[in-house]
Amino acid sequence: MPIAKRRRAMLLAAGVMLPLPVLTGCSSEDDGPPPPAAWDIASAPRTGTTGSGTLRWALDATPATFNTFQKSADTGTQRIAGAVLPSLYTLDARGKPQRNGDYLTGADVTSSEPRQVVVYKLNPKAVWSDGRPIGAEDFQAQWKALRGTDAAYGRARNVGYDRIAKIEPGDKEHEVKVTFAKRYTDWRSLFTPLYPKSVMANPAVFAAPARKGLAVGAGPFMVRQVTDTSVTLVRNPRWWGDRARLSRVLFRTVPAEKRAEALIAGQLDLAEVDGATARRIRAATPDKQAAGAARGSSAPGKAGAPEPSASGTAETAGANGASGTSGASVTDKNRSRTRALSRFTVRKALEPAYTQLALNGTKGPLADDRVRRAVARAIDRKALAKLVLKPMGLPSEPLGNHLLMAGQPGYQDHSGALGDPDANAAQSLLADAGWRAGEAGRQKALGGKTDDRGGRQSAPTATASATDTATESGTGRPSGAAPAAGDAGRRGRAGKAALVRKQGRPLVLRFVLPDDRSGAQLRTVGERIARMLEKIGVGTEITKVPGESYFRDHIVTGDYDLALYSWPASAYPATDARPIYAKPQPAADGSLMVEQNYTRVGTDQIDQFFDQALSELDGGASRSLVSRADARIWAAAGSIPLYQRPQLVAVRKGLVNAGAFGFSTPRYQDIGFRR
Repeated sequence: MPIAKRRRAMLLAAGVMLPLPVLTGCSSEDDGPPPPAAWDIASAPRTGTTGSGTLRWALDATPATFNTFQKSADTGTQRIAGAVLPSLYTLDARGKPQRNGDYLTGADVTSSEPRQVVVYKLNPKAVWSDGRPIGAEDFQAQWKALRGTDAAYGRARNVGYDRIAKIEPGDKEHEVKVTFAKRYTDWRSLFTPLYPKSVMANPAVFAAPARKGLAVGAGPFMVRQVTDTSVTLVRNPRWWGDRARLSRVLFRTVPAEKRAEALIAGQLDLAEVDGATARRIRAATPDKQAAGAARGSSAPGKAGAPEPSASGTAETAGANGASGTSGASVTDKNRSRTRALSRFTVRKALEPAYTQLALNGTKGPLADDRVRRAVARAIDRKALAKLVLKPMGLPSEPLGNHLLMAGQPGYQDHSGALGDPDANAAQSLLADAGWRAGEAGRQKALGGKTDDRGGRQSAPTATASATDTATESGTGRPSGAAPAAGDAGRRGRAGKAALVRKQGRPLVLRFVLPDDRSGAQLRTVGERIARMLEKIGVGTEITKVPGESYFRDHIVTGDYDLALYSWPASAYPATDARPIYAKPQPAADGSLMVEQNYTRVGTDQIDQFFDQALSELDGGASRSLVSRADARIWAAAGSIPLYQRPQLVAVRKGLVNAGAFGFSTPRYQDIGFRR
């Protein structure tokens, strides 16, 4: 699934968030094991599985399309495509592209001047499920559909395909020769997944809804049945590789809030879950679960530390409070539910995605880079990472890069471009921008006394009250806006005068957060950030909005000052990260074209580094340019990476070669049930 589509899916599905694929010029940094918690699966040899059975795998929603290049594609589309279509390159646990021998015996850049030429050597056994060999005509059809010149294909993603000049059969049988008009470092990202020409050569089939199925594939599985709530895959009888150990895979639509009940009811074998559900599972068999977590996966980069277990007391107490239910029957019910959950284990890793604090740089105080940097210097990212990850038993280091996750080739921490958390430095930046705490405000905040740091306030208010907002002219805020949670308690401790002011106006930032179950963690993080900002005299007006409209109506439109949302990481940052950080450009109608840069903060220099990285065929040199771009992104202070997201997966005991995959591409034919 293209990373741009994955981003949108994650932004929507996670309350705020929203397998890809050896690099030339590789340096020693490409070698070595993945970092801790890179992935966590119950690894087992294929011979140790039964060779049959049905895996029931939870999806957030039934896919609207099976075409990963469609704008309606989601993570379900990606999962299914990975099992039924060719992936020329897959990813290992470090997010490093690996040639897939099931489809390619080789792939090389055979020329770089005057034009870049890549020759793909196809596995002679590789055929579509209708018996036709995979060949150059499939590559040609996909290129023509995605290069962006045919309006019939709509807004299909064309990055990379638009750089191709021609595709033709190679000099030898089973070869495909691709000639580029412009050099392209991320050529390995192309043709994964690869669709048959019957899909890509016809715009109507290209845009067909998922209910039409996918008639032709070339993976270990094929699509058998599609309903409103499920997609069933069965073994592909023409598959030439290792035979799938499962007879079928049933992808079931189970929303996140219903996962726990579906697990208890025995309706699922594999499902991503939230922290609360993970704790319930671990509490069901704490000793065994802890032992299993300590053993971890036999794969490198396992998430070794056990997750703290819940006692189960809260759940029992809640059940006992149900009216008309006897204590004995409640106890029996709880025991039954506990037994059901004890059939699962929790696999956990750091997801290849990160949560960021976004600062809207188009208007208001945050249009001044000094104010953005002041906000950034007030944020203790280590504390926030610990808040989210430590309870899960995961490494709790903050992320130091916008473009790469820890362990990816080329990863470096560039947060030093902004500096460490420092309230004094932050207040100096605010003062330089004209935002200062008046003497009256300092005296009130300190109970009539100045402190020993030259009179700076030690406990300014966290938020402006509704009254403050209504009486301040020119703020652009609605007079009836509700104060942030907890504001009433803080208002008595330090009144509105404690806020830094400019020309009499207090510095209050509108912090927009999703108000649904999936956004609960973000709200916790957001409230902690608000308390951090109060220490430098910056107020926050927390606005909770419906989760389904959070991204569409607020992030995309720029209707926020501060916001929290997530981006997935990419093995191809030169390609996939550029639209997130590209400098917004004015359109002919006077509007601003932001691509995916929803903070609206960018520079010409950042764009230049991305452009150079895209055309640099030496992998090390390209990564160096990406690294320089990231340092500039940090300095611009439009977005502040906080932490990699936790990936928690409930796995039925006995299911192997599946779990928290992290960056690694699932090998669907190896997933099975232990003998």
